[in-house]
Amino acid sequence: MNYDIKDIKLASKGRLKIEWAGQSMPVLNLIKKRFKKEKPLKGIKIAACLHVTSETANLIEVLKLGGAWVGLCASNPLSTSDDVAASLVRDHGIPVFAIKGENNKTYYRHIKSALKSDRIVGPQITMDDGADLVSTLHKDDKQCAIRNMKIIGGTEETTTGVIRLRSMADQGVLKYPIIAVNDAQTKHFFDNRYGTGQSTIDGILRATNILLAGSKFVVCGYGWCGRGIAMRARGMGANVIVCEATPVRALEAVMDGFQVMPIAEAAKMGDIFVTATGDINVLSGKHFTKMKDGAIMANSGHFNAEISIPDLKKLSRKIRRMREFVDEYSLKNGKKVYLLGEGRLINLASAEGHPASVMDMSFANQALSVEFLARNGKKMENKVYPVPVKIDEEIARLKLKGMGINIDRLTKEQHKYLTSWEEGT
Repeated sequence: MNYDIKDIKLASKGRLKIEWAGQSMPVLNLIKKRFKKEKPLKGIKIAACLHVTSETANLIEVLKLGGAWVGLCASNPLSTSDDVAASLVRDHGIPVFAIKGENNKTYYRHIKSALKSDRIVGPQITMDDGADLVSTLHKDDKQCAIRNMKIIGGTEETTTGVIRLRSMADQGVLKYPIIAVNDAQTKHFFDNRYGTGQSTIDGILRATNILLAGSKFVVCGYGWCGRGIAMRARGMGANVIVCEATPVRALEAVMDGFQVMPIAEAAKMGDIFVTATGDINVLSGKHFTKMKDGAIMANSGHFNAEISIPDLKKLSRKIRRMREFVDEYSLKNGKKVYLLGEGRLINLASAEGHPASVMDMSFANQALSVEFLARNGKKMENKVYPVPVKIDEEIARLKLKGMGINIDRLTKEQHKYLTSWEEGT
């Protein structure tokens, strides 16, 4: 079996991490039992480009037990847990191509390796987190030859990827159907808000060991991820400032009790800055020069383009690494600012990503969406689809069941009332 990981000897440690995460993933475990029995993915070849974490490993195990052949690569150069990658190779027989800290050349080589690894040559389903795998398939048509692969469809895990894929669909260049897992209610309401909120703070604290209480904490972007980050930062005692370009979201941030202002103003005030917009150059040269001496910057968006590192380098006379994930930039104006995790996803660069109990729902959506594609993909058009409502509701029901929570059910009379127009009094 072909693979490219850091060290196979790390497998024992990784196996324990995978087992630990699995204990907090009751929905995925219920799906695992059914998949093991029914084999709904028998013979299906899947190429997956996801963060290589202990939670992802549990998803990959479910897909394999469901009968699929799976090849895996990382969706971010700093998001791999090397011990988990080793365990997937040794204990589960999964061809993994991922090493934490890999450069861009290796990153894209690994994507291509996952597409043509043993038993996965010509995948029928793709799983993506950021759409790098899909875009590689479309750009590198000579090597990957989508038209000859007979791809049934794919899934997309994150906001940034969905934006890219919808753009491809709108331009008529998307060559197979994609299910936007990110847009499921049981994904973005929970994973993006609670998962990103907690894990971003975790990443910042692990990297710096600073005190958040009393600090001025600037959140750039008030989507679901930004909401979660702002909520958790306030919970740690920080004074939170929100910067947002969308009027409705900015108004929501105001109504949620946060200060709202342009980034140009916040740049002068902030002690800590976190970007979570999915856009480029959110923090750039005009902001860096205004920042306080000692300001800290981190990114929680998918790509390392939200904080302009080229601008930062141009404005600096010296760069040095202070801690494992902390780079000090000595600016020409005499101030020093700090960039965490090389501007990449801080929750995965210096921490372990989202808690397993949150990823339980996200990856349950992935597993059931793959099953849906295996059954229906050939009848679907080349566009981006939502997760079927029945899948979303079933995951919520299973999650509540796993938490030991019961809820009410509508009576026939109540259901009739809600679905009729005749009765109004």
